[in-house]
Amino acid sequence: MLSLTRISLINKQLGMFFKFYNYKKTMEVTRLFDILDNYLEKYPNQDAALACKRNKQWVRFSIQEYVEMTNDLSYGLLALGIQPKDKVGIVGSNHPEWNMLDFAVMQIGAISVPVYPTISQEDYKHILNHTEMNMIVFEGRALSQKLKPIFGEMKNLREIYTFFEQGDEYKTLQHIMDLGRQNPQPEKLKELKNAIKGGDMATIIYTSGTTGLPKGVMLSHSNILGNVKTLAYIPLDWNVTALSFLPLCHAYERMLVYLYQYRGMSVYYAENLGTIAENIKEINPNMMTCVPRLLEKIYDKLYVAGKDISFPQKQLYYWAFYLATKYKLENRSCWYKLQHKIADKLVYSKWRKAIGGNFDVVVSGGSAIQLHIAAFFTGIGMNIFEGYGLSETSPVIAVTQRIENGWKLGTVGLPLPGTEVRITNEGEIACRGHNVMLGYYKAPELTAQVIDKDGWFHTGDLGEFTPQGQLKITGRLKSLFKTSFGKYVNPELIENKFSESLFIETVVVLGENRQFAAALIVPDFEYLQSWCKNRNIPFTSREEVIEQPEVVKLYKKIVKTQNESFADYEKVKRYHLISDEWTVENGIMSPTLKVKRKVIEKRYADIINHLFNK
Repeated sequence: MLSLTRISLINKQLGMFFKFYNYKKTMEVTRLFDILDNYLEKYPNQDAALACKRNKQWVRFSIQEYVEMTNDLSYGLLALGIQPKDKVGIVGSNHPEWNMLDFAVMQIGAISVPVYPTISQEDYKHILNHTEMNMIVFEGRALSQKLKPIFGEMKNLREIYTFFEQGDEYKTLQHIMDLGRQNPQPEKLKELKNAIKGGDMATIIYTSGTTGLPKGVMLSHSNILGNVKTLAYIPLDWNVTALSFLPLCHAYERMLVYLYQYRGMSVYYAENLGTIAENIKEINPNMMTCVPRLLEKIYDKLYVAGKDISFPQKQLYYWAFYLATKYKLENRSCWYKLQHKIADKLVYSKWRKAIGGNFDVVVSGGSAIQLHIAAFFTGIGMNIFEGYGLSETSPVIAVTQRIENGWKLGTVGLPLPGTEVRITNEGEIACRGHNVMLGYYKAPELTAQVIDKDGWFHTGDLGEFTPQGQLKITGRLKSLFKTSFGKYVNPELIENKFSESLFIETVVVLGENRQFAAALIVPDFEYLQSWCKNRNIPFTSREEVIEQPEVVKLYKKIVKTQNESFADYEKVKRYHLISDEWTVENGIMSPTLKVKRKVIEKRYADIINHLFNK
């Protein structure tokens, strides 16, 4: 049963939502592609609706160019015979043409099917077959080699294009655009757009998944726009510049890019993960989304940077560093405020300038961020907002907000207005509302497993509410395991604690039906190399360094220290240092940089068995 405080909070949120909804509905943004007309009407002077870097120069597209090119693509698709309900696959990195094609497909009533470039050939085969895909537009020679062998097996696939010239037999997106300019059909396009309703399916997003074949999440225009319109009301420094680098094929980044455009922001796409720091300095964005791993990397680099400065400066540097990790949003003492003011003037202002000091907010999602990391960045003036959701929920369920009780570090904030959230007897988070998917494509039995008869979507995540109504994520229901002694262990709590060490890049805790918990640990080799250098320990390779006696001793001490936070049955009794890199490319990490546990268990089966049987 909800407390009176919780009911009051929901009523307040709903009141704000309906006030905002009534104001915005005059815009008639009821389908995703209406965002373009909304942008054109309200922000016609924005010189860069979308931008990307090509040949080391930023290329900008005005909203007028954006709309014109999108419509030309729609005309081209119609000339090619693409019909409403046809499935069009979009496979590529982030760039303006991705957005143009996405809208061009949806505004003729076809279904946009974004696909990760990094998935396996088997997954591509499944998705193309499962959707009965009619057309695909992909990017790059590597993908051509992966996809070409399976194209011949696809009975429904009529059109194959690439985004850009790659020197083989496929025509490019420019050809579709040229075809559209030669065969404009504005009245036909208008007719098709008018026939589309908010509740119609707009897209199928295939979940990356950690086991089995990907599932196709069906989302309507209204599903995603419910998120967009609600989030647009959150007090932020809108109408400036956003940096985007997470995959557009992921529901999280895709919805937020829709949101940026709904609010008239310029969206700049980073070249790649390696150039993010450089791109931030070039464009000074005031907003971006990221995953915790990126923030952890910046945190580690800032920590290491203090090692090479003179002793007096080093003392000031690390005093300020640790002060930031203790930052609180409220109840800061006068003494802390004074120290923080000094640290900000002498240290934090320089860090912000080095990182790109124009951020109003950085939204972290994809997985839980460690409390001290969120406190650190907020403390140095890069406000961390944490969001939570799934592809199946369009995707946001809850997010940090600048309203009463809306921002508390260590939580994902308040549920979005219009979204009901409850905690089941098993501790699982369930939600109900406009954001819940239409269902899994061609899989009613799987849909019934996650959406109950009362419309509640069961997330598979564990959580709890704070007394103020903020939602806190405590782990994955399926990640919990029981030891052979009958004790339940939450591996994510242990992994988060271990990951606080600068020497640990990633850790996976295991122990289902075993006598104890064990772990596979990937060291942070960049930090470890610095440590070895200062002690004249040879670092010839990743494989050899983890065998060095001093390094073995170091990690033994780290594991012992981190174990002190846990009960005896939760402690990591045995572990193995892994020299391999865990990446998206080798299939171990998901596109949002989460470890795929089942892949780990299969790939390292021999090592895992040895840990429990030696």
